[in-house]
Amino acid sequence: MLPAARTPDGSRPPADPAAAVADASDRGARIAAVVIALAWHAAIALPAALGARAELAAPAVVLAGWLLVAATGVLAGFRLLRGAPLPAWPVAVLLLLVDAVVFAAAGEQQLFTAGNWVWGTLGWFFVLAVWGRRASGLIALLGAHSLIALAGVLGHGATAPADLARYAMYVYGTSTLPVAVFVGSTAIAGLARQRAGTAAAAHAAEAERDAAERARRERRARLTLASGAAEEVLAELADGRADPADADVQRRAVLAAARLRRLIAESDDVPDPLLHELRAAVDLAERNGLPIDLVTIGSPPPLPVEVRRRLADPLTATLADARGWARLTVVAGPDEVVVSLVTPDRAGPDSAGPLGDDGRVEYLYERDGEIRWAQTRWQG
Repeated sequence: MLPAARTPDGSRPPADPAAAVADASDRGARIAAVVIALAWHAAIALPAALGARAELAAPAVVLAGWLLVAATGVLAGFRLLRGAPLPAWPVAVLLLLVDAVVFAAAGEQQLFTAGNWVWGTLGWFFVLAVWGRRASGLIALLGAHSLIALAGVLGHGATAPADLARYAMYVYGTSTLPVAVFVGSTAIAGLARQRAGTAAAAHAAEAERDAAERARRERRARLTLASGAAEEVLAELADGRADPADADVQRRAVLAAARLRRLIAESDDVPDPLLHELRAAVDLAERNGLPIDLVTIGSPPPLPVEVRRRLADPLTATLADARGWARLTVVAGPDEVVVSLVTPDRAGPDSAGPLGDDGRVEYLYERDGEIRWAQTRWQG
């Protein structure tokens, strides 16, 4: 029932957990208000009007007003429960016109009786008309209703102190319950929103902590793996068990350095993390004397670290084994990122095996004796 949960024209703002809980609470209150209004109108107002029709000044007018309000209430209630309420103020003006006509048509004898059904019924239809808006709108309508009633009382000559006291009691008795339901529903929906928002924030903070801890463990594991590969090569070189001139030793060293360099680049706060990590691998290859071209088309969307690793790692391994020249191409769009590497082919085993498919990143690798071509593709 809060304005934030539903705008005055009936449209819904973007959903969030707190709004969903508030809307569920508000829907229950809407159902209760519609049931009360229509049940009161049908079970109490109609029998009273029919029973007093012989004593009403203009019974046809009173019953016609009842039918008009009933039809308006059914339509307003249906639209309200569907989340698309009728325009509030045209409905409110119509109800006030019926209010004035029925007070005039009831007559002096039925002025303070149940036959003058607008006393007890109309306030509930005001609630349906202004649901989802501020309580001041309902209070204004009830104030207008009380002024119309006062004009009817004075117009029928009921100016005795007892009549005015009865008028005051009728106004108080028929206004307090609709206001209490309206304000209570607002308070309950607001409380539900507040508690749901607090719970959602707590869950989000907990999920963020869990994600950060999981990322820290994964990063530590990858650092251990990359450091272990580098330490193994350095230990073999230090012990004399590896020849620095051996191409395989050089490839292992370059690959270990590339992994460490890319792992360090993962934690940098840059606009395009994937391009930053690939540039780190390109920079290392250039430092080792490999001429390499980096071509970028488009800007990659924000990608999780795991996706960036799957896009970069196979190409980093192929790049560590490249000789002569290399060309790295990145083509990016909102829903797709393709990274391709072309290097001269040379004798020797493949530098990278198939990448495990997690349903998000595809890996392709080909060689024909002249070039090696590797590609990773992510599709959102």
